[in-house]
Amino acid sequence: QPQLPAAQLRGSAPSVSAQAQRPIDAATQEARRSSALALALGAAGGLFVAGNRQARRATKALAMKDKWDVYPADKVEGEKDACGVGMIANMDKEPSHEMLEVCLRALACMEHRGACSGGMDSNIQMCGGDDSGDGAGVMTQIPWELFSCDVSLPEDKSRCAVGMLFLSKDTDVRIDAKTKLETSLIEEGFEILGYRIVPVDSSVLGERSSQTEPWMEQIFVSHPTASGQEMDGLLYIARKRVEDRLSYDSLYVTSLSPKTIVYKGMLKSAAIVKYYKDLQNPRYKVQYALWHRRFSTNTMPRWPLAQPFRLVGHNGEINTIQGNYNWTKARSGSFEHPNFGYRMREVLPPCRAENSDSGNLDCYVELMLRCNREIPEALMMVVPEAYKDADGGVGEDDTTQFYEYWGALQEPWDGPALIAFCDGEYMGATLDRNGLRPARYFTLHDGTAVVSSEAGILESGLFPAEMFKSKGRLGPGKMVAIDLHTGQLVENDEIKSKMAAKKPYSSWNKVFREESDAVPFLGNDHTLAVPKAIEDNLMQLQFDMGYTIEDVEMVIEAMAQTAKEPTFCMGNDKPLAIVSNRAHVLYDYFTQRFAQVTNPAIDPYRESLVMSVEVYLGRQGNLLAEGPTYFQNQANNRLLKVDSPFLHEQQLYAIKNSGLLTVQLSCRYDYSKGPGALEKAVSDLCYEASNAIRNGAELVILSDVPRNASFGDVDAHTDITDASSLGLEENKIVIPPLLAVGAVHHYLIKQGLRTQASIVVSTGQCWSTHHFACLVGYGASAVCPYLALAHIRKWHSTKQGAAKADGQTVEECQENYKKAINAGLKKIMSKMGISVLESYRGAQIFQCIGLDKKVIDAAFKGTPSTAEALTFKDIANETMMFHRRAFPELESEKMAAKLEFAGWYKYLKSKGEFHLNNPDMSRALHQAVRKKQPLAYEEYRRQIMDGRPITALRDLLEFKSDLQPVPLSEVEDAVSICSRFVTGGMSLGALSREAHEVIALGMNRVGGMSNSGEGGEDPLRFKVIEDVDSEGNSVSFPHLNGLKNGDLASSATKQIASGRFGVTAAYLRSAKQLEIKIAQGAKPGEGGQLPGPKVDDYIASLRNSVPGVELISPPPHHDIYSIEDLAQLIFDLHQVCPEAKVSVKLVASAGIGTIAAGVAKANADVIQISGHDGGTGASPLSSIMHAGGPWEQGLSEVQKVLEENGLRNRVTLRVDGGMKTGWDIVVGAMMGAEEFGFGSIAMIAEGCIMARVCHMNRCPVGVATQREDLRKKFPGTPEHVANFMLFVAEEVRTIIAALGYRTLDEIIGRRDLLTPRTDSGVRTNVPQPAVASQGGQPRGAPKKLAKTDRVDLSSFFASGKVDEELRSGWVGAKRNTPAHSNGPVLDDDVLADAEVVKMIETNSGVVEKDLEVTNIDRSVGGRIAGTIAAKHGDYGFEGELKLNFKGSAGQSFGVFNTKGVHLRVSGECNDYVGKSMNGGSIVCLPPDGSTFEAVDNVIAGNTCLYGATGGELFLNGRVGERFGVRNAGCNAVIEGSGDHLGEYMTNGVIIALGRVGRNIAAGMSGGLLYMYDPEEQGVQMNDDNKNNLFRVTSAAGEEQLRGLIQKHHDHTGSPRAAAILKDWSTAVGRFWQVAPASMQQSELVGTADEAAASVAKTSSVAVGAQTSSEPQDLSSLLMNPKSKGWGDTATGSAIVREATRSLSPHLGIASSPGTG
Repeated sequence: QPQLPAAQLRGSAPSVSAQAQRPIDAATQEARRSSALALALGAAGGLFVAGNRQARRATKALAMKDKWDVYPADKVEGEKDACGVGMIANMDKEPSHEMLEVCLRALACMEHRGACSGGMDSNIQMCGGDDSGDGAGVMTQIPWELFSCDVSLPEDKSRCAVGMLFLSKDTDVRIDAKTKLETSLIEEGFEILGYRIVPVDSSVLGERSSQTEPWMEQIFVSHPTASGQEMDGLLYIARKRVEDRLSYDSLYVTSLSPKTIVYKGMLKSAAIVKYYKDLQNPRYKVQYALWHRRFSTNTMPRWPLAQPFRLVGHNGEINTIQGNYNWTKARSGSFEHPNFGYRMREVLPPCRAENSDSGNLDCYVELMLRCNREIPEALMMVVPEAYKDADGGVGEDDTTQFYEYWGALQEPWDGPALIAFCDGEYMGATLDRNGLRPARYFTLHDGTAVVSSEAGILESGLFPAEMFKSKGRLGPGKMVAIDLHTGQLVENDEIKSKMAAKKPYSSWNKVFREESDAVPFLGNDHTLAVPKAIEDNLMQLQFDMGYTIEDVEMVIEAMAQTAKEPTFCMGNDKPLAIVSNRAHVLYDYFTQRFAQVTNPAIDPYRESLVMSVEVYLGRQGNLLAEGPTYFQNQANNRLLKVDSPFLHEQQLYAIKNSGLLTVQLSCRYDYSKGPGALEKAVSDLCYEASNAIRNGAELVILSDVPRNASFGDVDAHTDITDASSLGLEENKIVIPPLLAVGAVHHYLIKQGLRTQASIVVSTGQCWSTHHFACLVGYGASAVCPYLALAHIRKWHSTKQGAAKADGQTVEECQENYKKAINAGLKKIMSKMGISVLESYRGAQIFQCIGLDKKVIDAAFKGTPSTAEALTFKDIANETMMFHRRAFPELESEKMAAKLEFAGWYKYLKSKGEFHLNNPDMSRALHQAVRKKQPLAYEEYRRQIMDGRPITALRDLLEFKSDLQPVPLSEVEDAVSICSRFVTGGMSLGALSREAHEVIALGMNRVGGMSNSGEGGEDPLRFKVIEDVDSEGNSVSFPHLNGLKNGDLASSATKQIASGRFGVTAAYLRSAKQLEIKIAQGAKPGEGGQLPGPKVDDYIASLRNSVPGVELISPPPHHDIYSIEDLAQLIFDLHQVCPEAKVSVKLVASAGIGTIAAGVAKANADVIQISGHDGGTGASPLSSIMHAGGPWEQGLSEVQKVLEENGLRNRVTLRVDGGMKTGWDIVVGAMMGAEEFGFGSIAMIAEGCIMARVCHMNRCPVGVATQREDLRKKFPGTPEHVANFMLFVAEEVRTIIAALGYRTLDEIIGRRDLLTPRTDSGVRTNVPQPAVASQGGQPRGAPKKLAKTDRVDLSSFFASGKVDEELRSGWVGAKRNTPAHSNGPVLDDDVLADAEVVKMIETNSGVVEKDLEVTNIDRSVGGRIAGTIAAKHGDYGFEGELKLNFKGSAGQSFGVFNTKGVHLRVSGECNDYVGKSMNGGSIVCLPPDGSTFEAVDNVIAGNTCLYGATGGELFLNGRVGERFGVRNAGCNAVIEGSGDHLGEYMTNGVIIALGRVGRNIAAGMSGGLLYMYDPEEQGVQMNDDNKNNLFRVTSAAGEEQLRGLIQKHHDHTGSPRAAAILKDWSTAVGRFWQVAPASMQQSELVGTADEAAASVAKTSSVAVGAQTSSEPQDLSSLLMNPKSKGWGDTATGSAIVREATRSLSPHLGIASSPGTG
């Protein structure tokens, strides 16, 4: 926008003399025209002028898109964001420009938390990228002094408001939008005071920002009578009325308020003050301000999506946005409030699909505010904390009752979130229930309060240490607020108590909530007619519902026995449902989506305290009402709480008779009219459901029980005399329950009835966790799997079943099944980062593969879909195939004696589904690689490619070319092609040492790259092998055969996964490439574990753990909670190893393209897309079969998004997942991949025979086992792996030559060379059209399947010519250039120092340096550690480098710190201190002059010591959540922590001298925790170690504890440490010691006699407790001893576990005799 004279910025038309002062250029003329029109409109009130202009205007404002009933699929796949956020306020001082300047400088300190369109390189312009910021902005109080200079305003500003408008640069569109806005404002009684064009400097914008820059004006209004909340409401109505009629391209109201204003845009932090000239004006004076810097995963973000929004600035992601949006739309039909009256419809729906997830959160919170709620109250409703006790109990306090009340009505907006808020009344912040975003707050003695994503954002020169009064952090679910009237900072308990006390929630809960009574499962001796009839007709019903023998044996019976989901291995190599020649249940066409990069998964096992599967049944009514008086009568004015969505028959009957008005609708229909009857039956069912609700039904049961019979309703079926009277009807088949639920759910949303009743499903076609998740995900509140339960009862009644039940009763087996289902639901929810089932219900967190658009729109609208094909008729036909098995007489056949073997999970050659990995294929491959025979490889290739069933989407494609074949001799050589090959990240531990090393050796021989996996790697492998004899044997590697001198066993790619096993500086520096594994194909979004039997001495030594003890790989990376966290980890890795490229492994799923765009901007060098069919180790069966998508879909989406966003040249794309031949490689290349991965097939090449027992540690050929007897049978050599890779490369050469090309680069990205297969098309290595010249067709053309006839493959190939100029710009661009750079960093200054250089070179001496550090100095010490480790390894450095810092250290301070490096900070630190440190020491203490008590204040952030393997850490202050997560050897002393202390810890010692949070020692399997509890309040242990809590009873333990506390005092001068040491004899008795079973034979824990005495003592206490109403279990006594009168006299012990071994040598303690 041009700079305009001051007169044109005022609220009246400029004078003629002002216009004549200078020549008028075209831009100024246009601007003046707009300004004059705008001002004229303002002066005239807008109506008259607008009316005259309306008739002659040709261009109208852009109309808003159609309103969506549900969250649209393209938004599911659209952009996501994360960011840095903060706020500052001081209401004790007068408004000042200095306060704004502090805000803007703080925003500049957040630049690294944002991103630009071109990425995050230190100099984007040098990289040819775009430096358009993803978004930055500030919200402040309105600077009336500034505006009064330009606009004529009344003296009383309390009745004035100002709006910041983003408008179109098209003049006519802009005027039309302003006219509509003015008209709406005038209708609400406002007077238009004028407009002001916002002065900006557009020259600071990047290319993309400039292309989408809006025209900006401010509108000023006043109201004659309204002010405060009343004015807010009128402004809201006026704005919403216009917004819903226009798109954001026409009008976006950034803010419209009497209190606050927002300046924001697609800007970088430092650019915002340059762009908005107002922010430079000294008249812009404020007392408070909120700032935000955005990182958008997409590089096409829009100006309106920059933050802050009108009320909130959001750092994180709403995982549940689909469900929240859908439910908001569904509730809109019942929304009413007196503030709106008859105009309620004018402001609905509150959310719109055009918004981001954060934008919709803002819109929803704003609606709550306009209904007489305060903003802390509204955020408590939508982002509740995990308020229940550890055992699930509900307290009686006001806050808990508030949450319990609203929890029944409002599903949480769940996800990692730091939400900063401001409405002019309150300013504050709240954190998500998991505490997954950093939030620090500070108070100063002058009354200033600050909340921020990071510490160190205030300049030390302006804010010296003595000014700080306190430093705190927000814990999970906590809130802090600043009352902008009083200036008081109100902490969590006070603000929430104030909000909760406004209404009598406790009384309401007692009256209007009811908990379902416990009802027992049916036993074998029950007499209920309907369940008995189902059991008698069991097999026929199972045939009808699509059951197979594997479903009942491997799923239902397995869960009934163990209460756990079954596990399996080796991935999913059977055909996708859409290309299978067998009938599938509808669930099989849906795959679960999962969290990756933009938000984390949750650990449903170790962090279950934040999860809930409770559901409420009944009518929800009007959410906006301020009391529970919104139903027709008192009897119906309640909701029924059920403990989980799993219902059994008697429970369902009890609910039907609970008083809720219930209707049961049959989901069976007459098939005699043909397949077309299904669509009408679904339509009729929807109508019946809506009609029932209109007639008062509060519970709709969709039932497929034959003849719509009811469980327990004996009186209704007095005519039942035998089972046949309740049998199946031959002409009635079932509507698939998922189709029924989805259709009814969406129909009721459209009718505005959805929240008036709950949907419950009583179905026989539901038996796995995936089935339950689908039904709940598409709207069901509860499910009764009657046929699965009937099978358990029938199975248990047999001799074989009773034996397998192992003494468990039939009721217990059914309870086991329910537990397994509930645990599986938690797991499925958690992989998307969702904690509460009510947020998952209706959220549609799925991707569909293979359903027609009409079906999607009818029942699954908003679900991302690919390869559309199956219609209603096709679904009916598949259902009829099941029905015919129940009635074989329809086909003139006999009833089968048992259920069919379908081969879903296991392969049998003679029957069942085809599997790509089969014994015939393995034998053929072994023959080829062992004898190096091309003809044998051709036989292997023939088995894979020719004559087999279609299994993957790529099988539906073939090649085409208009070029003539070229001689093979002219084609790129095989070794060059092999350089593009990699193997999957299979860890040492999951694989045997032999198998792991052979793969590495073979890949290194051909120039490819193997992957270490997450198990660490022996440093012996980092060196070239030079001791090989003539027989191919080596002294260094005596267990291997076929070696050569010059071989290298080091994996070229070193993986950094969630477990962080063995990740040190030397490990990383040994790599050519570093891979961050976000997810894996077999179980994306989940963690895993290495079973104890696989953790032998060697594996334990590499992983810094204890032999024989299971090792956990948690679901999330604890340093990847968002996209900017991933950027930080990439920064860490580029810091320690600047030469190595960083790859990020993702799994294909809907929306992966947008995620990949963010990863590219985060400076990844390589992005790997894995298909759903991968996986070698143990995984839950449902995850293997139902999570993730095909790589073809993922790769195509990523390629498209990266090209569209100009990011393709920043990364190399790699693909893997079921690749086995050169044909697969060429297809992947044409879709855009430049590198290619092999997983299971590499294992087969070295000897795997697909026994599928990887998870059992009994692989018969020594590939996936640690048993020495089996490892001796390992047959593989490096040559076998190398031969396979060379064979594949040669096949690639053959295909390229036949297509007429000479290099792989020439066909990469050539989607136009792919085309859908014809009926006669054949997969072959000699592609069409060259086949015609070969003199005949290859044999064995695959059968063309009926249901693949209509598969839409358009997203996988290009119908027109690919843009060669664009393609040539990215092919090989990143692959052939160095890794992205971090740019100049503080470590470089240290490493450039001559003294430091000399010390590292000579490996001797001591150097000490003093330096300043700020929060923008990230990963300090990482490059130093990497430089030392590259030269001396992890333990070889003998020098000593002491670095003393002053200030606030940025993220990852001391990352990968190594031996001899000692870092000390006088100040504070942010997140990830000591990440993966291996040696040296890190010390942090408050700065000189601090006036606060260190023990009560925060000095470091979250997730410190993640993956540490050694060294010492001393922090004189409190830390955040997850301290010591996966600590594997570091000794640390802190003065208090948040939740999850010592999570997944395997070694080392942590001492906490102050308060600690909840869930201590979750997943901890080694090492020791000490916690000081001077007030005897007890500690809240995780169940994993609640029986491993002790007092310090051994002399060695006491000595260790005292020694480390003394060190802490020596390093930090801690007053708390001094006090403890001074009164040691008393203090030591107030320490708790957590010692996992693996440690309980250590001398540090105490002798067996002491433990036995301790057991006796605690037992006597427990017995004594039985006489009272106190809890009697030992864990209760241990966790809260003071309340039991126990004092500090207890030794606090549990039963001594079986000895494993002594403490790890990392603690310097020798093993005691006989404790091995």
